[in-house]
Amino acid sequence: MSLGNSESHAAMGGCGTWAWRELLVMLGSVWLGVGSSQPTPLGPTHTPGPQLKFRLAGYPRKHNEGRVEVFYNDEWGTICDDDFTLGNAHVLCRHLGFVAATGWAHSAKYGKGVGRIWLDNVNCAGGEKSIGDCKHRGWGNSDCSHEEDAGVICKDERIPGFKDSNVIETEQSHVEEVRLRPVVSGARRQLPVTEGIVEVRYKDSWAQICDEGWDSHNSRVICGMMGFPAEKKVNRNFYKRLKRAARMKGRSPRPGSRLASKSQPKQKHREDVGPKKRLFTERQQLNYRLHSVSCTGTEVHLSMCTFEFYRGNASAACRAGMPAVVSCLPGPLFAAGNAHKKKQRQQQQGQPRIRLKGGARVGEGRVEVLKSSEWGTICDDRWNLLSASVVCRELGFGSAKEALTGARMGQGTGPIHLNEVQCQGTEKSLWSCPFRNITQEDCKHTEDAAVRCNIPYMGYENLIRLSGGRSRFEGRVEVAVGAGDRDQPRWGLVCGEGWGTLEAMVACRQLGLGFANHGLQETWYWDASNVTEMVMSGVKCAGHEMSLSHCQHHGASLSCRNTGTRFAAGIICSETASDLLLHAPLVQETAYIEDRPLHMLYCAAEENCLSSSARLANWPYGHRRLLRFSSQIHNHGRADFRPKAGRHSWVWHECHRHYHSMDIFTHYDILTPNGTKVAEGHKASFCLEDTECEEDVAKRYECANFGEQGITVGCWDLYRHDIDCQWIDITDVKPGNYILQVVINPNFEVAESDFTNNAMKCNCKYDGHRIWVHSCHIGDALSEEANKRFEQYPGQLNNQIS
Repeated sequence: MSLGNSESHAAMGGCGTWAWRELLVMLGSVWLGVGSSQPTPLGPTHTPGPQLKFRLAGYPRKHNEGRVEVFYNDEWGTICDDDFTLGNAHVLCRHLGFVAATGWAHSAKYGKGVGRIWLDNVNCAGGEKSIGDCKHRGWGNSDCSHEEDAGVICKDERIPGFKDSNVIETEQSHVEEVRLRPVVSGARRQLPVTEGIVEVRYKDSWAQICDEGWDSHNSRVICGMMGFPAEKKVNRNFYKRLKRAARMKGRSPRPGSRLASKSQPKQKHREDVGPKKRLFTERQQLNYRLHSVSCTGTEVHLSMCTFEFYRGNASAACRAGMPAVVSCLPGPLFAAGNAHKKKQRQQQQGQPRIRLKGGARVGEGRVEVLKSSEWGTICDDRWNLLSASVVCRELGFGSAKEALTGARMGQGTGPIHLNEVQCQGTEKSLWSCPFRNITQEDCKHTEDAAVRCNIPYMGYENLIRLSGGRSRFEGRVEVAVGAGDRDQPRWGLVCGEGWGTLEAMVACRQLGLGFANHGLQETWYWDASNVTEMVMSGVKCAGHEMSLSHCQHHGASLSCRNTGTRFAAGIICSETASDLLLHAPLVQETAYIEDRPLHMLYCAAEENCLSSSARLANWPYGHRRLLRFSSQIHNHGRADFRPKAGRHSWVWHECHRHYHSMDIFTHYDILTPNGTKVAEGHKASFCLEDTECEEDVAKRYECANFGEQGITVGCWDLYRHDIDCQWIDITDVKPGNYILQVVINPNFEVAESDFTNNAMKCNCKYDGHRIWVHSCHIGDALSEEANKRFEQYPGQLNNQIS
């Protein structure tokens, strides 16, 4: 943190250690790591050797495993697997914020790293505080190649209070470090807080910032930290009344008094009536901590700006000024009432050219941009907090909390549109920033960039809790109702009837626990709470809501057939989720028509793979006309795709001699241009397995011998066109132009990080003898205009089936 004038120099020179200790207490544990973009402090500093950072890399992997990379001497590098032990893995996992290791990996299991191999022949006992305390050959002294890069598998349990450090740069901005305290009557009851006095945590209390020299750049930084895209001008004269009123009542300390520098405990406010608005006057003394704040407006945290702090023996505290007051403009998602609807309308008028995908929480995800009517991703070369903040503000959030690399929010599909994006931080749109167009050799989807944005505090997590689970990630859902300003909330249960994955997704998001693994309709085995009353029923969510109260539900008039506590809704959450999508080009390449004799279709009829008119056919004579194609289903997420049902409930089908682990895995439909279904097929999960995998990914699932079913991250399951039921029965379809639609996991039986990419569409032209399938693409891969054009391409409406 850089300081401004001679007073600061004196402070840093005379009692530099004291000054830094005080400053860090005030702003919390901000990561002042080597290689961060922060200015270096003035005055003498003492650093005991280079500061180390650690991260997990490689792909595919889960969040708690990967190649270990260490940042030493301003450079990221790897660790060689020679003489590697579980003790080494324990020390490294603790560096990474996990409580312990469960295993380690050798021979670059998570892919080969680049750059230096920093450590070799590492030998830890397991209890060391730092990897540097273990025996090794010396930093940078190695006889290994990157084919020997070591990896670790950490126990999926975080050290309490540890923040994820597997990012490029981070500024930890907890709510309690900097806050906006509303002083206008009534504002306290409304969330988000968009206007108020800026306060910083100091010791056990809060302190103010003197507004002398305060400008819109400073306000922009504060608003960004609070989750708002822009600042508004404040009527400073109005707020001067606060200071004057407090002074007249003798509650503001005189300059130079002992109270001016001592923090006071926070107490209740009393209202002071004014002509139009009412202000809260304060019993709490104004306790200035910072002054001369000077931000450029692009910083993601106040700690990155230059400022000075008041010393304990300051002779005057903000004599010519008053507490800094900031007013922020909320983004569309957080604007109240009519403003929200108006902004939504404005957004719908102009097609968005940027979006976030694959994140569990609001304001986080893989960055995708629209170019030439096609959505694509951004390569993570040079990706940093400045560019990430431009994305966040453009989407109506605050500044970026984290800029993530290495497809940390899952891999995208389609083109990679941009590379080496280098924003200044002031741009209104990412498209205004300098960037390089991509070439095939530059980047792969394993390098997709992502962001976590600051979002306004809405308090939704206080209205929901879990009880009875084996860990904090699971339990029976309890919600608070009737919590007024002074009322104690009444906690109750949610009716399990109709409760499913989408509802569980919203509950997990509201709790801040990531994605939903399961939505449970019965929770008799979690009977651990004294809460027994049902207070919410008929919950039906789209999946994107921030709170269960935003979903459709019955309101005050409950309707729940089974009201006992055993039928209350429950959830199991997870930090990661799978993400399935179909390889569209293969459908296009393999589609053809087959006239298959009825005597070869007994099994298919038994498994309901033919259209209903087949029942009336003259078996075993005649044939059915089938549109056949191969489907290759990839898992691009961050967790394996596993059937919801355990193998004890899988159903054996004697006809094809296999187990079904899911009732419906895929829907195949032929639609008219206006969406009317004219033919359909469905695919029970004959068997989910890893047919093939990307390089360096091992297969985990195989159907043979009643094996485990699933699709590993980085693998795909291929249903060839010549397999039974891998078709649509089009015997009754008349010639014309159609849309072929394939939807994976249509009933949301298994949780995924993104359901919007589960559909694939193709144009079809059928002349009664042959079929042409073209323009196949994932359902959300094109712009809205391109999708409309796709569904009404020339000639389509002229050939509608009568």
